Amino acid sequence: MSQGLSTEVDELPDISHLAIEDDTPVDNLISEKQQRLLTEPLYTNASVLGERLFLVAANVGVFYASRKPPLVPDVFLSLDVEVPQDWTQKKNRTYFVWEFGKPPDVVIEIVSNREGNELDSKLRDYARIGVGYYAVFDPLQQLGEIDLYVFENRANHYHELEQPWFAQVGLGLTLWNGRFEGKQDRWLRWCDRTGTVIPTGAERAELEHQRAEQEHQRAEQECQRAEQERQRAERLAAQLRSLGIEPDPDLDA
Repeated sequence: MSQGLSTEVDELPDISHLAIEDDTPVDNLISEKQQRLLTEPLYTNASVLGERLFLVAANVGVFYASRKPPLVPDVFLSLDVEVPQDWTQKKNRTYFVWEFGKPPDVVIEIVSNREGNELDSKLRDYARIGVGYYAVFDPLQQLGEIDLYVFENRANHYHELEQPWFAQVGLGLTLWNGRFEGKQDRWLRWCDRTGTVIPTGAERAELEHQRAEQEHQRAEQECQRAEQERQRAERLAAQLRSLGIEPDPDLDA
């Protein structure tokens, strides 16, 4: 091993003492469903991020320093990173900033109660470690009358955005009234520049089914029009023959 590589390995933080998994129970049903609605659609529609690699995850620790406890966002998105294939190694099973080489690009917190400090200490912490965009969704309006707060990091300080669009990511957020897994509610969804939501796998399959059905109906209508035209040509040819006129062969085509 070269001296340079040895020095680099020696400088990596010791993670043997860090607890990267625990038995803390999952959050309430609202948060659990909302987290999946913010993770699954990006993997189902990976092309919305172009050719960029990414990791989107829920309730995974973000370790930014080896001697400090992790931050655990409800959802985070990190671009241009790839999860290593070997999950037997502890360093590959959570988000160590020094392993991935960067903090997440987007963090989303879902307010469950008034004790989470989403607009206080968490806001400062995520800004300090360099998370580019920070969103706080308050579905039960625990913090006030505003449903969604969105911030952009500028020089390690967050500035509130007027529109929930993340220019450096190429995605935005939108509030969507609809049914997800049998529950009608107001949900937080990823969206494109036009505000169109990024569909779930089930929604995408339904859209593709509808398009296929529309195409089938269009083909049937074309067949019906062709048959009607054929019958019209036959009637015209019959009328001409009744007058002693041999119709143009093209009429029977």
